[in-house]
Amino acid sequence: MSVTMSPESAPTSSAPGTLLDLEAAREKRTTTRSAAAARERTAELEGLIARDPGNYRVLTGDRPTGALHLGHLLGTVANRVRLQDLGVEVFLIVADYQVITDRDDAGDLPATVREVLLDYLAAGLDPQRSTVFTHSAVPALNQLLLPFLSLVTVNELERNPTVKAEAEAAVLRQRRGISGLLLTYPVHQAADILFCHGNLVPVGVDQLPHLEITRTVARRFNQRYAAARPYFPEPDALIAPSTTVLGSDGRRMSKSRGNALELRATEDETAAFVKRAKTDAERTITYEPERRPEIANLLQLGAYFTGSTPEGLAEEVGAAGAGRLKALVTEAVVEGLRPLRARRRELASAGPRYLDEVLARGNARANEIANRTLDDVRGLMGMRY
Repeated sequence: MSVTMSPESAPTSSAPGTLLDLEAAREKRTTTRSAAAARERTAELEGLIARDPGNYRVLTGDRPTGALHLGHLLGTVANRVRLQDLGVEVFLIVADYQVITDRDDAGDLPATVREVLLDYLAAGLDPQRSTVFTHSAVPALNQLLLPFLSLVTVNELERNPTVKAEAEAAVLRQRRGISGLLLTYPVHQAADILFCHGNLVPVGVDQLPHLEITRTVARRFNQRYAAARPYFPEPDALIAPSTTVLGSDGRRMSKSRGNALELRATEDETAAFVKRAKTDAERTITYEPERRPEIANLLQLGAYFTGSTPEGLAEEVGAAGAGRLKALVTEAVVEGLRPLRARRRELASAGPRYLDEVLARGNARANEIANRTLDDVRGLMGMRY
């Protein structure tokens, strides 16, 4: 499949790649400016949340493609628990429909959804304070996709970094082209966020373009159908206070790469994972993320679970080398995850009934809100008969 380019990026010069290079540079500058602005706004938002958390509703979630791993905990889950404990209303979507954006076989979804839910609950998400629900169980949410799709262009969707990357990867894999579900993925996310009037979305910098589509959809809907009294909020990005966690091979931790440490892993598996972690040839341990990413990753893991800082841990290890560092990190991760794993085993031993009840309550609340939102949207669009 050839990669379809928008008119803005299609080369028209006889010098191959010239305009494409200029477009890429422009996008990079725009992304850098957006990231800087989002970080400034995040600092402001953290202060506002601390003063009045009840003003904010967060929508976040995961695709249920397998049990969660250490990267999920440090990257997203711990932050969700933090926001919940501050008093922010958290909606957590288990996006089962999104599993089939890029695969033909979704696997045993009920079992996988329960594994993800076990990880959420074991990590501290409280179903009495946060709403956990599944994508496919909320029809009104997904029906919002139809009017929302009318508010964006194909070119805007094709410019999305995730869509562009997947299209290029499909060419390299010589597989069929990207699915229509993946092309419209950013609009699905807009429906996920806006159905509950979410006004705060924890994201990484790389996800800012997704959120911008949501803001565009909200703004255009308000302009077209609710100019006098805007109906949807334009949600803010809350840049997550997290770091990329590396897997045992030194690349970003990912289930698909087979380099991850699952939260449900045993203590022996945890020790083996840390032992396999890449380091470098320098004896003295220093915290230099750019120059020594593998060492920095271990220091960050150790610091997270001990409550110290990477710099402090590096000073403690010093010339004792990577062996001492790995021993400290192993102990820290094993001890840090022990309460979570005990809670997970306790929940799992009770069987699926409790988990199904948690989802049923969450799905019921999500449906109540989604039905009300869809009815309002129909009214604003003049489609209530």
